[in-house]
Amino acid sequence: MDKKSFMEQVAYNEKDLVPVITQDDETGEVLMLAWMNEEALKKTLETGRMTYYSRSRQKLWVKGETSGHFQKLVSIAIDCDGDTLLARVIQQGAACHTGNHTCFYRKLD
Repeated sequence: MDKKSFMEQVAYNEKDLVPVITQDDETGEVLMLAWMNEEALKKTLETGRMTYYSRSRQKLWVKGETSGHFQKLVSIAIDCDGDTLLARVIQQGAACHTGNHTCFYRKLD
């Protein structure tokens, strides 16, 4: 599918956002869940660097911009309802702001 067709199938929520599950391309490990608006998705597809929308700061952010822990886009898919994205990335350094490789490091024993 081409970029235009892909973008047209995204079903943004009432705040014009779509959740993005980000996965390590090599291991399949889920690294994080973040949000994109249409502009963030366009920038991600144009640059190959994961760009998200910060709900708290109300602006775009390129993952790794301040930490140096960039995410290089390998592939992106849309689910059957069009309301969730799955991005496979090459992760440089930690994905989580806590310094952990993944944001899902706290597990129920």
